[in-house]
Amino acid sequence: MLYFIWTLPALSVALAIGVGRVGTLPASLVGMVSALIVALAAAPIPFSFDGALSAAFRGAWVGWIVVPYILGGLLFWQMAMRPGAAAVPVETSLMDARARRRLLFTACFLVGPFAEAATGFGVGIIGTMMLVRRLDVPPVHLLALSLMSQTMILWGGMGSGAIVGAAFARTDPTTLAFHASFIMAAFNLFWLPFFWRLADRAGVTGGTRERLSELGWLCSGLFLVTAATALLGPETAMLAAYGPLILARYLVDERPDRAALLRTGRRMAPFALLIGWLTLTRLLPPLEHALQAVGRVQPYAGAPAWSPLFHAGSWLMVAAVLTGLARGHSSAFRAELQRAWDTGRLAILTIVTFSIMAELLSASGIADGLAGGIVLVLGHWAILLTPMVSALFGALANSGNAANGLFMASQVSLATEAGLTVAAVIALQHVAALSLNMVSPVRLSIACSLAGTPGLERAAYREMLPFALVMVGFLLAVSLLIALHLI
Repeated sequence: MLYFIWTLPALSVALAIGVGRVGTLPASLVGMVSALIVALAAAPIPFSFDGALSAAFRGAWVGWIVVPYILGGLLFWQMAMRPGAAAVPVETSLMDARARRRLLFTACFLVGPFAEAATGFGVGIIGTMMLVRRLDVPPVHLLALSLMSQTMILWGGMGSGAIVGAAFARTDPTTLAFHASFIMAAFNLFWLPFFWRLADRAGVTGGTRERLSELGWLCSGLFLVTAATALLGPETAMLAAYGPLILARYLVDERPDRAALLRTGRRMAPFALLIGWLTLTRLLPPLEHALQAVGRVQPYAGAPAWSPLFHAGSWLMVAAVLTGLARGHSSAFRAELQRAWDTGRLAILTIVTFSIMAELLSASGIADGLAGGIVLVLGHWAILLTPMVSALFGALANSGNAANGLFMASQVSLATEAGLTVAAVIALQHVAALSLNMVSPVRLSIACSLAGTPGLERAAYREMLPFALVMVGFLLAVSLLIALHLI
């Protein structure tokens, strides 16, 4: 009975989301209140109101750390895109089948993930859809191809999900994201043949030579972003890796003349300068240490620190302001800031509430108690079940933070209790929490709304089913390798 009581916060969130009458924010508030009540009434260790208050403040701090990424990323993208809806270079001549196919691959695997990395919140869907529309594909294929922008969601929103997940796991964000990147790389390689099939069904065909080229570009991108994650951390890895890759793709495909290259350079200048500066702050130790030392605040051991001159979110804000001033759009600051807040506020509040809930479950010992009970019943084979639960919950909530908030601490305890490789279990949990976001009902509704095709959700789900099955199958395979102590 006690174990059932401990599961009530997770069950209450799942029920609130499952009935379909409340959004993720109200569901997270229900879970937070449930966690507080259960922790105070039935914690396996002595847990007072003062302890609950301390856990709540720590959770709020973890949530606050990602706020500048969210608002800064949205504001910068909006200011950079204001001069015209083509801030990222792509092929402009679509006279033949080869050019159409190259634009499709660039939109789905390069531009969309880049936009999602800079902002999060499905903005990658908008960028991809904007380009794919030019190909006049059938509506259902437009939806499915636009959702391909979410394939690199590990680095979405300036890697904010990895930073929050690492805080829940009491580990380093770079280590978590680096280990998780290998699973995401495998996902993308397995997804590529299904992209080929989907593109052919949409009427944007490509031969063997073009497919081999796409495989080469994808492998190059995966190698670069994994290496950039190890060197720079999850915040700037995708921007630093895919910004130059998109430019290289544009040069190879378009072969622009001097005038076109100058125009593209002016459009891309804000991105290039921001990426270059963020890369320098991570690669030059004296500069890194100097920026980290100014105004550094870390009220909780093991929680992320706040250094205003080192935080990438701060520089996104600065870049947004400078871009607006340079392009004569300073009068738009107030409207664009309001727009960024309107877009990101629900996510901000949800992250904070889920973070508080996670800290309550961890500090009260409930997460450890649940993990011990699962290991007692299933042993180390429990690792085969828990990632599937996280994946399903992440899809329902459209948030990896929600699933990590509920299950990350328990997964760490499970790995310790069962003698599994903790780093591998943490990486698996994080990827599982993100894995089905690409086909979550919320994101699919967003895509249908943007495409002006309400009512096509079921048809789009059929198109995306192979991608989801690949994710589930690969998660099970990795879980089995961990359970067998092979990784």
